Amino acid sequence: MSESDIFTTPLNRNTMWRSASLILEQQEQNKANGLSRMEETGDVIQRPPTSVTSDWLAQAKAAVPNANLDDVPSKYHAPPPDALSFSVIDEFNNWRSNPELAEAVAAIKALTAVIKRSQATTMMELEIELKKASDSLKAWDETSISLSAGCDLFTRYVTRTSALEYEDFSAGKSRLIERGERFGEISFKARKTIAMLGQDFLQDGSTILVHGFSRVVLALLRMAASNGKHFSVVCTEGRPDNRGIEMSKELVGVGVPIKLILDSAVAYTMEKIDMVLFGADGVVESGGIINMIGTYQVALVAHNMNKPVYVAAESYKVC
Repeated sequence: MSESDIFTTPLNRNTMWRSASLILEQQEQNKANGLSRMEETGDVIQRPPTSVTSDWLAQAKAAVPNANLDDVPSKYHAPPPDALSFSVIDEFNNWRSNPELAEAVAAIKALTAVIKRSQATTMMELEIELKKASDSLKAWDETSISLSAGCDLFTRYVTRTSALEYEDFSAGKSRLIERGERFGEISFKARKTIAMLGQDFLQDGSTILVHGFSRVVLALLRMAASNGKHFSVVCTEGRPDNRGIEMSKELVGVGVPIKLILDSAVAYTMEKIDMVLFGADGVVESGGIINMIGTYQVALVAHNMNKPVYVAAESYKVC
């Protein structure tokens, strides 16, 4: 194929790049023959550098008339302006930095923020946008049961309602925001309710074993202590992230006597324990729980030594 054949062939992106490649190969051949210019085109073409530069692109465009190299796809696509100013993951992390806020509630707050900032003009567009944001959060931390449960519950509780089908879009969007914000309030109330009811299970003078860090368990023990209950708590370290140490610090701050033990010392300590109290990342349909590693062995030891085991968890953690 001659160079004239190349230029008269209908151009597409693949043809364009093949054309430039053939010209460059021809240039090398001409240089080997003592020629510095292409006889057919009269253009001087330099071999492209390791990284494509704007100068080389300009020369390649000049070598291939009627071609638009600006249409060549790039590995990087700049996000739209609104995406630069808002990230659902950043919003989630911002809410999660609040020590009193559970991951599931932080996820719901972040998804509510998506609704507030959405430029969608129909409910269908908004639901698609929420689904994408929810999937992004789940993919960001696939190990978090609470995060996944919060996203799923948001979809069920906030968006699934036949009433929205009969409203105009603005009213429907406002209702979604209201429901998302209301759910956060419901979660706080649920934790307080569990603490109020759960403190009755604690007896004066009892020793309670806790494993890991749970906001619900912490709220329960704080309320019991503030209401005059006298008890002590044994905390496991909660390796590998030492969440039990964090729990110990919080309880020391409200004057509860604390003993910190190794995770492997549970069986040795269980004889002195009156009850075991767990939180939960998730609650399955059978009544079993999903919690941090080591929970199962603690429960087995407690069962074999006839020690009662209680789990404090909000209903939205049922999965």
